[in-house]
Amino acid sequence: MVQTAYLGSTAFSNVTVGSTTVTAVYVGSTKIWEAGSSWTDPDIANASYDSVSFALGSQDSGPLAIFLKDDGSKLYMLGFNSDRVHQYSLSTAFDLSTMSYDNVFFSVSSQDGVGLGLAFNTSGTKMFVLGTSTDKVYQYSLSTAWDASTLSYDSVSFSVATQETSPRGLTFSPDGTDMYIVGDNEYVYQYSLSTAFDLSTASYSNTSFDVSSQETSLKDVRFNPDGVKMYILGSGGDKVYQYSLSTAYDVSTASYDSISFSVSSEDGSSYSILFNNDGSKMYILGTSNDTVYQYSTVAPAAPSWTDPDIANTSYDSVSFSVTNEEITPTGIQFKPDGTKMYIIGLDADSVIQYNLSTAWDITSASYSQSFSVSTEDSSPQDLYFKADGTEVYIVGISSDKIHQYSLSTAWDISSASFTGSSGLVGDNTPRGLHISPDGTHVYVCGDAVNRVYEFELTTAWDITTLTSVTSIIIQNEDTNPQGVWLNPDGTKMYLTGGNNDDIFQYSLSTAWDLSTASYDSISFDMGSQDGGITGSTAKADGSKIYAVGNTNDKIFQYST
Repeated sequence: MVQTAYLGSTAFSNVTVGSTTVTAVYVGSTKIWEAGSSWTDPDIANASYDSVSFALGSQDSGPLAIFLKDDGSKLYMLGFNSDRVHQYSLSTAFDLSTMSYDNVFFSVSSQDGVGLGLAFNTSGTKMFVLGTSTDKVYQYSLSTAWDASTLSYDSVSFSVATQETSPRGLTFSPDGTDMYIVGDNEYVYQYSLSTAFDLSTASYSNTSFDVSSQETSLKDVRFNPDGVKMYILGSGGDKVYQYSLSTAYDVSTASYDSISFSVSSEDGSSYSILFNNDGSKMYILGTSNDTVYQYSTVAPAAPSWTDPDIANTSYDSVSFSVTNEEITPTGIQFKPDGTKMYIIGLDADSVIQYNLSTAWDITSASYSQSFSVSTEDSSPQDLYFKADGTEVYIVGISSDKIHQYSLSTAWDISSASFTGSSGLVGDNTPRGLHISPDGTHVYVCGDAVNRVYEFELTTAWDITTLTSVTSIIIQNEDTNPQGVWLNPDGTKMYLTGGNNDDIFQYSLSTAWDLSTASYDSISFDMGSQDGGITGSTAKADGSKIYAVGNTNDKIFQYST
């Protein structure tokens, strides 16, 4: 990755002067770039909680802001009840499980009794506190960098009251020439500092960005190192929202990426957000539990896939009942990392979401929430999620169509909204649905004429662009097809049959081309578990198959 830092609009990238390679770039005494550092933008949509946290309540039962030293060895917390900045050490950089209190603190009560924002300059010699009682940012000096015991007030402050009378969050650009404030006005406000990190030179830039369409209770704001991504934390939805800036660090050029991540499962009152120095970890301060939570923000590598050995599949004697939510389940799918499971059925006419505390272990599933699709189809049969969790599709027999919904928060079915429908799908009792990974091929099975149909989307993932391609007859294998799915490279197809409660395997000599499919004379009988198998899907690596049956209203797990 090219290492780049910005001083104003000047970029520094792997700088060499004569025969000397520059290892760092400074503005005055402030280091704004160091060789060897790297950053990958966080994959917010696919973030996951690390089950790692640290409680701050012993120091202050009202923590409101946190800040991390750039090397991850120190964390600082600003507390409401003590009006103090508290200092902690991390023996392993950026790992909250190794954090301990330094018994070091500094009072800011003489400046403002309600501090809600906290920031340091990049060298650790200046600290800034945002106070909401006075609507001012206060500046402090550290005679020993990053040592809070050496703090002293500079008698310098800057009022943001003209723009925001309830400020909540504070951050700076790495070079210290731009400052950003968020608060209850639902705007990000930008300020210029003619001298880096010197509040006496600050002025409002007449630049702001409205985020009220996403969040009405802003608590904090952060940027990626090159200033082209912005992250907003709000406690209204307890979500992190991602934005892109067409001009680095200029919030007036921001636009919402339609990407967000909910942290409400950990704490229902989130107040502060941080990232580590390479973008792979995110930290959220929650005030309900007075705790900092650690998340991974790098999407896991796609697992390697091995085609299921259908002939030698075996039941794991593992099942999960969905009776409380749906007594006639018809379709099933998982999030690719196995931490969420979704079913659909005829009784609730809803997509029903479950969380799995242990990935792919259905015995660890618990009901989360649901989303009704009855307006579009009162007899939904199957569902399919786009791999990033931002789109979900359902097929139903009351409309004989595929319906598409967009999720403003990936994998959060409560954030879904209807966006469009296909034309008719060739069978007046469509049962199963599958879409190719690139979003251009759609497969539907139906039992009116016992066929699997192939369609194309002229615009990837846009179901309104559905056009018919071909179909094959599968009645020799089963006269009541219930579900269909293909392996990741499109060379194998698996049909779930309701007549025999079997999974049947087919090969495609040309990937994704159904006209080249042929039955492999390989199948597996699931009728011993349920006499009404209505759908199936596979684990991301092909090692497990999960089937849903509407006789016992259960999900069944098999090893392949």
